[in-house]
Amino acid sequence: MNRFLKILIAFLVPAFLFAQNNSDALLKELDQTVADYAVYSNKKELEINKLKKQLFQTTTDLQKYTIYGKLYAEYKSYQSDSALMYARKSFQIAEKLNDIQKLNDAQLNLASIMGTLGMYKEATDILNRINIKTSPELKGYYFTVNSVVYGYMSDYAASLQEKKKYILLTQKYRDSSLQYYKPQSSAYIMAKSSTLLDDGKHDETLVLLLNYFPKINNNSPDRAVIAYIISQAYRQQKNLDLEQKWLTISAISDLQLAKKEYISLRSLAFLHYENGDIDRAATYIKRSLEDALFCNARLRTYEISKMLPIINGAYQKQNETNRFQLLLFLISVSILSLFLLALLFLLFKQMKKLSKAKQEISLANNALSELNQELNTFNEKLNDTNYTLTEANLLKEIYIGRYMDQCSHYIGKLDEYRRKLNVMATSGKMNDLISAVKSKEFVENELKEFYTNFDKTFLQLFPNFITEFSALLIDDEAIQLKESELLNTELRIFALIRLGIKDSAKISTFLRYSVSTIYNYRSQLKNKAAGAREDFEAKVMRIGTNLK
Repeated sequence: MNRFLKILIAFLVPAFLFAQNNSDALLKELDQTVADYAVYSNKKELEINKLKKQLFQTTTDLQKYTIYGKLYAEYKSYQSDSALMYARKSFQIAEKLNDIQKLNDAQLNLASIMGTLGMYKEATDILNRINIKTSPELKGYYFTVNSVVYGYMSDYAASLQEKKKYILLTQKYRDSSLQYYKPQSSAYIMAKSSTLLDDGKHDETLVLLLNYFPKINNNSPDRAVIAYIISQAYRQQKNLDLEQKWLTISAISDLQLAKKEYISLRSLAFLHYENGDIDRAATYIKRSLEDALFCNARLRTYEISKMLPIINGAYQKQNETNRFQLLLFLISVSILSLFLLALLFLLFKQMKKLSKAKQEISLANNALSELNQELNTFNEKLNDTNYTLTEANLLKEIYIGRYMDQCSHYIGKLDEYRRKLNVMATSGKMNDLISAVKSKEFVENELKEFYTNFDKTFLQLFPNFITEFSALLIDDEAIQLKESELLNTELRIFALIRLGIKDSAKISTFLRYSVSTIYNYRSQLKNKAAGAREDFEAKVMRIGTNLK
């Protein structure tokens, strides 16, 4: 039987994978989906807003109950607090309608979302209150909600004894639900495959799910769940490549449906961490944490919080390694540049010797004048090349000279200041020495010169910065520079932001202002923005580029 199952899987898998992209393509699709998460969230919000508009147009309690149920379903895996609110409203309407089936369905929704929010006692209290015999058509859902809630409780269990107890209850209720679902329904398939997986029957699980998966609509929330269970079956088989592939499929489905409460992307983050792909792991775990916090999914947040320090630590370590490698690269390039300069110098000397030899040959043998002329032509070309190299070398020397002059200038000033203080100290002029030490004039002058050099250098890099920055502001709020000013404080703040320094604390240190002052400057200029306030700094970052 086991052999038969393996043969069947061997036929089913290629047939299905024929329609799927390879693992690299799937990962690229997932990366793009993670990057475009806001697009899918906006789409979700549009669907929710449509339902809310319909709610304002309803006149009967029955219509309200229906729309509340739809809003609950939309919010369930998106924003748990809102889902809880609409589940409670559904329950209130069901009480008014005095419809036992609707009342039980609303209570099951309440218990389900309370489980997501970690309100386990409240959820079990509701489940214990329900007389499910009065709603036989809801028995499958009733047992499923019980199974899910106790599953959450087993994950949170403080002791092994409690954990085993809750796991047994989870399995018991899940097995009971199978009696009330249609064999070809998604609910039945998910419960059945989970049971098989718990029993270690991964081959049978794959036969069941790989045959069923192509039938699932792309917009179905069950698609991600089925793909995740398939990944766990491959995990039991220790087939890491296929486990990663199906986790990726599951994560893409979760994100494209704007689910915020999920498992796949978090699991995939840890898998990439174990495989050494730290960048992806960090991106995925960050997205998972932001979504879990947005949804207020407490169990997911707890699970992610245990993994986040591990992945973040590895990410920081990788960055340190990359910086060290960059430093080695720069040192190597510098050494190579010096070596090339030495070679160019030797080449120049050799060219001079060759030129002299050519002239002597020309004088000694007029019969070879034609050949000598060709050699002279070739020599002229070499001289042109040498001139170009010399010119390039001269430019490098100028830049190096400027840097050395600047350093020497500062060292000279410091030495002069030291000698001045020494003279005061040795001559006993302690009052003058104390006044000189307390005086901020030296530092202020140096800062003024430093900021002037910064302004000049920045405006060389971005000559149109002031014009383009002013264009981002309301016409009558344009920044007016004083005479002889290159940049003022406001412009320097956003010059630093344009260079990638966005932290107000770092900017305050650079400009020697308090953090609150920097924050006020930024806020004031955002308020003067010609466009959306929240897009102002993003537009500043595009100054000097073709992206407007």
